[in-house]
Amino acid sequence: MFEDERGPITRFEWGRFEIYGEVHSEDGEGVGKDVFVFGNRVLPWSARKGHRLTPEMVDCVLKEKIDVLVIGNGVNGAIKVTKKTRKAVRKAGIAELIIEATPDACATYNRLVLEGRQVALLAHGTC
Repeated sequence: MFEDERGPITRFEWGRFEIYGEVHSEDGEGVGKDVFVFGNRVLPWSARKGHRLTPEMVDCVLKEKIDVLVIGNGVNGAIKVTKKTRKAVRKAGIAELIIEATPDACATYNRLVLEGRQVALLAHGTC
């Protein structure tokens, strides 16, 4: 679904990410199928539940010093970002919010990292 040898995300397919040379998947590898990527860290995005993204589900990123938040809302775009969540992101001082299907979000995240931007990714690996 997505490949980019330049990284940091080198490959994504349904339920499986390769980030900084490590696999994270729905099969229990790494941090799992929902990821929070910031700097050189890959953490589980365990707060994400269901298909409506609430402000509580993005709290993990709101304290980080970033300019851009990229949300991968699933392979088929099943995750809906509520108005309250968008407002919480703006209130936290994050200048730009990008919401895309996860394969596109991986590409956007890589591009922004290579441009030297302060960016974080929250990505859902299925749906």
